Order: sequence, then structure tokens, then C-alpha cells
Amino acid sequence: MKRFSILGAVTLVTAVLSGCSATSHDADVKAIRDIETEWNQEYVFKSLDKIVGHYAGDAVLMTPGVPASYGSAAIRNSMRALLADPALSMKFNASNIDVARSGDLAYTQGAYTLTVTDPKTKEPIHDHGSYVTTYRKQPDGTWKAVADIASSEQYPGSN
Repeated sequence: MKRFSILGAVTLVTAVLSGCSATSHDADVKAIRDIETEWNQEYVFKSLDKIVGHYAGDAVLMTPGVPASYGSAAIRNSMRALLADPALSMKFNASNIDVARSGDLAYTQGAYTLTVTDPKTKEPIHDHGSYVTTYRKQPDGTWKAVADIASSEQYPGSN
């Protein structure tokens, strides 16, 4: 009888932990989806501090046609220049969000559209492509981007 009690207790604990894990995973996926929804709105309003606030201090931003930006200060400078463009329009949408079993890393992958002013012609450039953003869970439980990489399908030389 004691053996069945122990087996029952182990089964119950396993079931509870599995349920918590699935619930935690679902909550993390939702949190990341919500972050990217907010992030899109912040591009509409050109909110520099909020946009940069999505990146960890040691993050890297890699976009077509410009050198990679390493760390908060470089990302802030890149974003400041981008947000100063009156033609700026940036939208992105994750088609996949995956959270590691460990619960501390995740990534999104999807498509983006971008409109900016060509510095040479002063005409709008309409770009689109795909992106991957890697997130790391912070000690306070929030998610921050640690690698944000875009691949253009339009950028000169990419075809």
C-alpha cells in the first residue's frame, strides 16, 4: 500500500509540474507577443526610449545596409537616426514564437515592412523581409531582446 501511495504522490507532483511548465510556457509566449505588439506601436509614435528599452544592455541589432550596433548606446544612436526620418514606417509580425524549455531564452521569427527615405535620392524606399529576434528573460522576469536581425528581400544586392 505504501508503494502505491508513493507512486501516486510522484505521479501527482509530475502532473502538477508539467501543468505549471505548460502554463509558464504559454504565459511567456503571450508576454513576448505582447512585447512585439507594443514595440510596433512605439514605432508609430517614434518613442526612442521605449523602443531602446526592449533591448538588453549587451544586445546586438543587425539591419541591412548598416554596420551592426552592439550595446545600448550604439542601438540608441541607430534608432535615433532611424526615428528622425519623417518617412519612417516600421511594422513586424511574428509567425513563430518559441520559448526554450529552460524558460530563459526565446525567439520570434516573422516578416517586416519598412519605409525610410533614401539618403541619396530623398525618395521613400519600401523594404520588406524577414527577421529573427532572440530574447533573454531578465532577473525581474521581463523579456529583453539580445539579438535582433533583419534580412531584406528588397535591399540592393540582396537579390
